Amino acid sequence: MTEDLVLAAIPSFDAPPGGRLTADMLTAYRAAGVLVLRDFVSVDACNDLRARALELIDTFDPFTVRSVFSTTDQEQLDDDYFIESGDKIRFFLESDAFDERGGLRLAKEHCLNKMGHAMHDLDPIFDAFSRTPELAEIARRLGFDDPKILQSMYIFKPAHIGSEVVCHQDSTYLYTEPESCVGFWFALEDATLENGCMQFIPGAHKTALKKRNYRRPDGKLVTETLDETPWPEDRKIAAEVGAGTLVVFDGRAPHLSAANRSSKSRHAYTLHIIDAACHYPEENWLQRGPDLPLRGFG
Repeated sequence: MTEDLVLAAIPSFDAPPGGRLTADMLTAYRAAGVLVLRDFVSVDACNDLRARALELIDTFDPFTVRSVFSTTDQEQLDDDYFIESGDKIRFFLESDAFDERGGLRLAKEHCLNKMGHAMHDLDPIFDAFSRTPELAEIARRLGFDDPKILQSMYIFKPAHIGSEVVCHQDSTYLYTEPESCVGFWFALEDATLENGCMQFIPGAHKTALKKRNYRRPDGKLVTETLDETPWPEDRKIAAEVGAGTLVVFDGRAPHLSAANRSSKSRHAYTLHIIDAACHYPEENWLQRGPDLPLRGFG
């Protein structure tokens, strides 16, 4: 597989047995910054995680915490409910969740943007899904010395009101020195252009880190621009994948998704992995209390 071919497409393979990425897979991943592994988990496992998410939503009262998640609104950076969620399970609504009278437009499970950021450590069902020998093997073959699961996110991308996610790099927010962040994104439902699938710019992970998000001494979060060069979004490619697919992507890989105005939701589950051999700055937004230290795949 030539580099030109990789950069013209998102490399896709059937899931390797035991998570044992082949030399061709690793070469493709390093060239493109993203790798699609079809049928990595069963549809039944996806459905079980979706069912558990609904059970957790039953405990959430949206009128006690009306926190909205947005990649385009600076107010998100001043929301303590979000900032303090690194070692908790919290819920974030879509910006279009509320009607003119302040009520929810739909049932709460259809108004959520995401749930995060420690389900993998605090819930047994999410823990079992997140920690498998196959994922541990992928991390090992990617070159991690001491992989730790930093955060988990359940993305709802609800029908009709699922919001746009602007082009960004995850290392902006989950920064280590040297950079080590890798995303494991699981499609729990079919993801298409119609319902706002992920889109990547293959090869653009080799460019600079464009922004850095950090916590100031006063506790407020800011995002500093490091490189003003615009993304080559004309090169973006849709990752249309079926339920059960795993998408692995580098922390510098620019990605985005359009708004979901279709009648179909696009549920997904994401893990972000960092290497404990790297320095994790205290000014990063996501911090954990001493009672919930980071764990790997064991």
